[in-house]
Amino acid sequence: MKIWIALLLATFAVGASAQCTCESFKWATCDGTPCQCGVMVGTGEMQNLNCSNLVPKCFLMKAEMYRARKGLSTRTGGKPDKTAFVDNDGIYDPDCETTGAFRAKQCNNTKECWCVNSAGVRRTDKGDESLRCEKLDQAKFEPSVDGQKLEMEDILVYYVDEEGPTFTMKRLTGGVIAVIVVVILAVAAGLLVLYLARRRERGYSKAEPREMEAM
Repeated sequence: MKIWIALLLATFAVGASAQCTCESFKWATCDGTPCQCGVMVGTGEMQNLNCSNLVPKCFLMKAEMYRARKGLSTRTGGKPDKTAFVDNDGIYDPDCETTGAFRAKQCNNTKECWCVNSAGVRRTDKGDESLRCEKLDQAKFEPSVDGQKLEMEDILVYYVDEEGPTFTMKRLTGGVIAVIVVVILAVAAGLLVLYLARRRERGYSKAEPREMEAM
């Protein structure tokens, strides 16, 4: 009888562990009763997750950076969907709030910092650690009609700041400036050659009637 009870308990434990998964995040590890899930975002640093909702982007980026440092598998690269947008600055190791939101100032564990929008995309020039960024306002997207929440498929979300980016030309490197100067000089030289060629053609066209009259 005791053997049957032990087998029954073991079967129940296996079934419970099989149901303890995080469907919204494949890198998460789950265990316990009730089921608790988390993901490693640093050495000895486990970030708890609520797998009933989408995992915040900030946690995703931290987890991916940690896995990249450890030589573990990450995303396959490229855009996840043809309609997706990719930040030109690439992925970095972000600082996240406890809610999963991006902190307004990001430094990527360096002394060079910048301000980001709610999607973690850089919106200002890069500066030093004294850079001050305004606190981000997080808007919750819950569409409803007559008090009834809408269920949607194939949602395409565009992140738009209330205030425009504040990039300047101060951070342009010497190489970029040199390229711009070369392009401008090349265009100016091309216009000058075109002007001289047309002027020479006009000179030829005026000389031909005079030669005909002389004959």
